[in-house]
Amino acid sequence: MPAPRILAFAGSLRKDSFNKKLIQFAVAGARRAGAEVTLIDLKDFPLPIYDGDIEATTGIPENGLKLKKLFLEHDGLLLACPEYNSSITGVLKNTIDWVSRQSPNEAPLACYLGKVATLMSASPGGLGGLRGLVHVRSILGNINVIVLPDQIAINRAMDAFNPDGALKDAKLQAAIEGLGKTLAEFLKKLK
Repeated sequence: MPAPRILAFAGSLRKDSFNKKLIQFAVAGARRAGAEVTLIDLKDFPLPIYDGDIEATTGIPENGLKLKKLFLEHDGLLLACPEYNSSITGVLKNTIDWVSRQSPNEAPLACYLGKVATLMSASPGGLGGLRGLVHVRSILGNINVIVLPDQIAINRAMDAFNPDGALKDAKLQAAIEGLGKTLAEFLKKLK
């Protein structure tokens, strides 16, 4: 049986994003559980804000097509989702929107059908990004992604990491790794 393939990324463009640090632990957990994980940085896939006029005149942008290909090639999604003003980040929503666009001879929402996702967040705020996770969960659920119930939101993220990038709380770091492991094991059961 082939290893499950997981696409992982943070919904942030900032170089020192807490969520880019966080996703690393979930990736490690998924890999230890036997998954093949592709970790990307959305900064490497710049896209215009979704605009139906752009799509109608020039089609899906090249980076949108690259992202669609990655989504189609993977079984699951590991997403570290920052919270901006109590909601989803613009870059994450824009990525979801462009990837959702139907290419010729493709089923609607083909990039999301049958996908399984795990969510996590880290935020300087007291709720750790929970309000944003509610929106991400809702959006993904509405486009046919199975979103696993376990999630972790780390509050006061500016104080949560050591200078080397590890979480100060080893149990919390193990729990984040466990999210990746759980996704990998769930995908194995589906195969």
